[in-house]
Amino acid sequence: MNPFIQAVIESCTQVRDLITNSADTTLFDSFDKGHGGDVSHGFDLRAEEIFFNNLSSYGSVFSEESGWMSPSSSRNIILDPIDGSDNFASLFPYYGISVALEVEGMTTDAVVCNLANGDLFVRTEDEYYRTTLETSETKNSIKVNQKAKIGLFEKAAEHPILGEKLMKNKLKYRSPGALALSLAYAPYVKYVLFLGTMRSFDIQAGLYLSQHLYGFQDERYILLSSDKEVFERIRLIVEKEYF
Repeated sequence: MNPFIQAVIESCTQVRDLITNSADTTLFDSFDKGHGGDVSHGFDLRAEEIFFNNLSSYGSVFSEESGWMSPSSSRNIILDPIDGSDNFASLFPYYGISVALEVEGMTTDAVVCNLANGDLFVRTEDEYYRTTLETSETKNSIKVNQKAKIGLFEKAAEHPILGEKLMKNKLKYRSPGALALSLAYAPYVKYVLFLGTMRSFDIQAGLYLSQHLYGFQDERYILLSSDKEVFERIRLIVEKEYF
């Protein structure tokens, strides 16, 4: 296995074991706002430490919590130590980890892990597959779910008018609250839509994983879908009826 991917998976396992088995109540303590603007929790910072210790030999680390943990270089690791921190703090099982390796400005490797169920999504320059923390040597192909009934609309609560327009057009959605995970699961749902601030540690790994889908991204929104007709319908709604 790719040594970088192996190191990421081992780090994910360590973080999962930390947050599920530790009796340390300080993991849930709140600290100052991190680099990304959200309040950091103890589990965010401990997860960040694990990844820095395990991955810093592969490149400079840029994390949601601390920003640049080492000077930027030709090889950079873009990290969200816990994607969906509020979900984890609320014991809602949709939270994970997002890691992307960027070489000379191009993403070459990405892993998104759902810590709640062990799902792993991996893409390198040569492979794209789904596996689990427990069976990481088994590589399962990712196929589009043609029977998907819902999309994922992250930050939907901040855009109620758009949400109403989607529902009127029979474009059902859920808003689970972990953008990197939602981007990774994009092949399995009808679409993924996000409006808001674009932060690399939220989107870089997930967009690389799902780059084979119909996609659009600018400073206003991200849209992914495996269905061209659905993709074009939603773009029309967003562009013509919302902005």
